[in-house]
Formats: sequence, C-alpha cells, structure tokens
Amino acid sequence: MPRIPSLSRFTLTKGVLPKLIIAWAVVAAFQLQFHALLGPDMSTTVAVFSFAVLFATILMAAFGVVHEADELAHQLGEPYGTLILTLSIVSIEVILIAAVMMGPGESPTIGRDSIFAVMMIIMNLVTGICLLAGAMRYGEQEYNAPGAITFISMILVLAGIALLLPNVIGARDGTFTNEQAIMISLLTVAGYGGFLALQMGRYRSDYMQPEAGQMSILLAQAPRRSTAGDDANSAANTRKNLGHAVKLVALMLPIVLLAHDLAIIIDYGVVKAGAPVAVGGVLIAIIVFTPESITAVKAALNNETQRAINLCLGAFVSTVGLTVPAVLTVGLLTGKTVILGISAVETVLFALTIGLTALTYLGHRTSATQGLLHILLFAVFGLMLFTA
Repeated sequence: MPRIPSLSRFTLTKGVLPKLIIAWAVVAAFQLQFHALLGPDMSTTVAVFSFAVLFATILMAAFGVVHEADELAHQLGEPYGTLILTLSIVSIEVILIAAVMMGPGESPTIGRDSIFAVMMIIMNLVTGICLLAGAMRYGEQEYNAPGAITFISMILVLAGIALLLPNVIGARDGTFTNEQAIMISLLTVAGYGGFLALQMGRYRSDYMQPEAGQMSILLAQAPRRSTAGDDANSAANTRKNLGHAVKLVALMLPIVLLAHDLAIIIDYGVVKAGAPVAVGGVLIAIIVFTPESITAVKAALNNETQRAINLCLGAFVSTVGLTVPAVLTVGLLTGKTVILGISAVETVLFALTIGLTALTYLGHRTSATQGLLHILLFAVFGLMLFTA
C-alpha cells in the first residue's frame, strides 16, 4: 500500500518560507493599520474581513507548525515526536484562550467551552473518522491497549477534577476559590508532568505500535559501536532538527501576536450573531486542532493506529494538563472569574464519551462500529450546542 503524501501537500501554500512571509506580513498589517479598526464599534464588514484574514493566517501557520513538528516526529520516533506535535498545537490553544480571557469582554467560560469542545471534536469526531477510515482500508487494526487505557485514565481524573468537581463544591457555581485554583493548578501540572516522565521513560513501549515497540526494545538492548559515519550522521540530524525547531517557533510567534485581534473579533461575532457563548470555544478548537486532526486521519490511513491514538487521546490529555492551569492562573492574575464546571447536558455527554472511549480501547483491535458510535455522539453534541 503506497504511503499517503506528507502533510505539506495539504498546507495552504507549499514551503515554509512563503508561510513565514505571509504570516509576518499579516502581523505587520494588523499592528500598523487594522488593529485600530477593531473594537466594539467596528463595522460588520471590517469584522468579517478581519476574521477571514486572521482565520486563514492562523490556520496556515498552524499547518506549518504541524508540518515542522511532524518532521521532528519522524526524526525522533514515537512517542517523542507525537508529544512534540501535540504540545505545539495545545500551546497555540492556550495562547488563543488566554488572549480571549484578557480581551475587553467578559469570557468566564471560554476555557471550559474550549476544553469541552476539544473533547467532543478529538475524542468523538476525529477518533470516529480514524476508526472508520482505518477499517475501510485495512479492516481491524492493532494498537497497544495499555497506552490507550492510560490515556483514558488520565482524561477521567484530570478532566473530571476540572470540569465536574467545581459543580459540587462551595457555591456550586462551577468555580474554584483562589486557594483551590492554586492547588488544582499545581496538582494538575504535577500529575501531567509525572505522566509525561513515565510515558517517555519506563512505559515508552506502551505508546508504540505493538510490533515496532517490541523491535525497538530489542534494538535498544543490543550493543552497538559508534563509528565516524554514525557521528557525522548524528551531527547532521541534530542540525536538521534544530532547523525544524527554529521554523516551528518562527511560525508560532505570528499566532501569538494575532491571537488578541482574533479574540476581539470572536467576542464581537458571538454577541452580534446572538450565538451560544460556547461557540467561541468551538471556533478556537476548530482553528487549533484541524491540522492535527488531518495528521491523525493520515496516520490511520497509513495503518499507524497507535500514532492516531497518541494524537487523539494525547491531545486531550495535554489540553487539560496545560489549559486548566493556564486558565486558572490567568484568572488569578487578572482577577477575572473562571467558570470551569460544565452543564448537566455536557456532564451526560462527558460520561458517555469517557465510557464509549474506554469500551473502544479495551481490546487490541479497532472496530468500525465503535467509530460510528463516536461520530453519532459528536452529532448529538452539535445538536445540543444550539438547542439545549
């Protein structure tokens, strides 16, 4: 079976240099001209045009970030490469959420809405598409169940603490007290950090494709002598990886600089359209995770099921592990209210998603039926978003 072309084929423009030029040109244009036009009194025409430009630019830069992270992933192997890709994407999400929170409007639920939207999109829509796409091409696909179950356990604990616990403590208004926010932030960071240390260390083989993982362990245990050629290749690979890392950062900076302007427009658009407040969080999730979602589907089509699982479930673990402390910290520093507790309807969808995902990955082979159920659950989320 031929390998699917590199993600660079799907990007908005070919090559990194055009992306960098376009992204930084847009940054300059908004800083010098358009930024002054944005605000509560902006016209609909300005808002629509600015949103289109910012959306396209940030999405293009995000595709570039994913491409560079994907190059590093192939160089470093699993699970290091997927972790770099996931952390890059989640960092963009954290930047956008923080920009919305520090904007002129009040957005106490933007963190919660974004986290929950990522959960529904990644764990239901993208997971479902991966399961179906892989099943259509290869039938049942193998994966490493211990790694998948560990991801689900992390999601249950970290997301449950962040999204469910605030509804049953204190004033039961979905918020933490300042003292609780500090401790929850520290505990979340500690839990996520400990998970990463174990994932990169002792339990690394749990996050590899079964055959590849076993072979990697055997190769790692075998004695190997260094040669001059190996040293030269190692130096060349180091320079190459450094180049990818520099380009990744250069593509992320425009996203950071444009995030505030996009936040202003999202606030304006949600109010103007009379849309549910949660739509803002869904937009951020779509902007940020579209490139990674394409990468996950591509991995499923390449019969790299474990990589698809690492991207989907790992993305949400990273989302909770990084976004919750970031949102609570911004709230503490700015004095703004942060509501993390989800609604009763969302709680039901949360429980169904965790339960279905656990059942999906209890075995060692994927199922197309489970993929259909994940997509169905996402459709219910979309319905509830606008009708509940």
